[in-house]
Amino acid sequence: MSIITKVIILFFISFSLMIFVSNETNKLTQNTIETLLKDKYIQVSDELFTYLSNNDMNNLKNKLKELDFKEVLDKEHYLKTSSILYQYKTELSSIEILQHEDNRYLLYMTYLDDDLLVMDQSQGKIFKDKEFLNYMILVDILILIILSFVILKMIYPLKELSGSIKKFGEGDYSMRSKKVGSDEIGELSDTFNAMAMNIENLITSRQRLLRDIGHELKTPISKSKLAVEMVEESKYKKILKKALDEIDQMTSELLDIEKLNSNQQRLIFKSFDMETLVGLALSKLFVEDESKIDVDIESNFSVNADLNYLSIALKNLIDNALKYGTEKPVHIIVKEKSIVVKSKGKQLDKPLEFYCEDFTQGDNSRNQKGYGLGLSLVKRILDKHKFQLLYYYEKGFNFFAIETGV
Repeated sequence: MSIITKVIILFFISFSLMIFVSNETNKLTQNTIETLLKDKYIQVSDELFTYLSNNDMNNLKNKLKELDFKEVLDKEHYLKTSSILYQYKTELSSIEILQHEDNRYLLYMTYLDDDLLVMDQSQGKIFKDKEFLNYMILVDILILIILSFVILKMIYPLKELSGSIKKFGEGDYSMRSKKVGSDEIGELSDTFNAMAMNIENLITSRQRLLRDIGHELKTPISKSKLAVEMVEESKYKKILKKALDEIDQMTSELLDIEKLNSNQQRLIFKSFDMETLVGLALSKLFVEDESKIDVDIESNFSVNADLNYLSIALKNLIDNALKYGTEKPVHIIVKEKSIVVKSKGKQLDKPLEFYCEDFTQGDNSRNQKGYGLGLSLVKRILDKHKFQLLYYYEKGFNFFAIETGV
């Protein structure tokens, strides 16, 4: 989940919470005001009744003034447009506390044929305070909205920067981030651009160097191979020819690894079956004695992958089995969504990951046989395909399996 999405979700949660709190606060304030006025009206009603029952209008007016009450003259209108909150009746009198449609509270008293409708004038201040509180909550909500938009505007460049970094990581080394300001995000963008430029220059220089080395090596290797063919057959010719082949293969694998590491090489995915893959891998080996390899395709399943690079991976596994296996033939078994290369030999001393490092050898001695770049290239190719390389040892045989998971 992106930061922008999280901010938006948090905004809606906060906004909903603010609206809920606002409504609950308004209800609570209204109920509190209603309770206070109701208690006040009930408390003063006895005293006002005394003056009303004695028809002592002068003292009644003085008392109303003392209590900050005023008499409402338009009784008929207010009685029609008000609801009764509280009511108490006797045979001679009655008390009613009313709520007018404008949210004002009134006290209506009757005694025989006399009646009195009064209103507490101090409630005006109470309702003003309530309105002020509502305005403050509204302002708080507006500030929350504005703050959310400001935060979104501030962090939006992170989305573009993330996209630039992603494209850069996929191999587009010319990708740069746009200038987004002078704040911390702007500094981050500038730092990324400077870093990207340095990395691009380093990678370009390394790629150029490796291409030049590969080109320079290929020419003398080819000439050496041609010269070797003109030499009379002997054990030294075979040793020299084998050494040249290994140097040629290592040079090619170095260039392949560099292309994969730098994302320079785009894999071409297409669907093909395992028989096609095995055939192409064997053709890359140039095996003179076909009896050294036994192919058993139990399930000729298909995969969507890069045929060339996957055949290189399989070829390297077969080549290792031919080099380091103690007995022939080497078995290639295709079954259950996997390709297994089986060979007789000594069990690996260390975990498979150790041998997947570049130029890894069985021990620290330079005189021992090593796996060179073979397994390293296999592992990198399979990682690009999201396939797995597994190893296990059973009954004197080494098993290297490519698990496609399809």
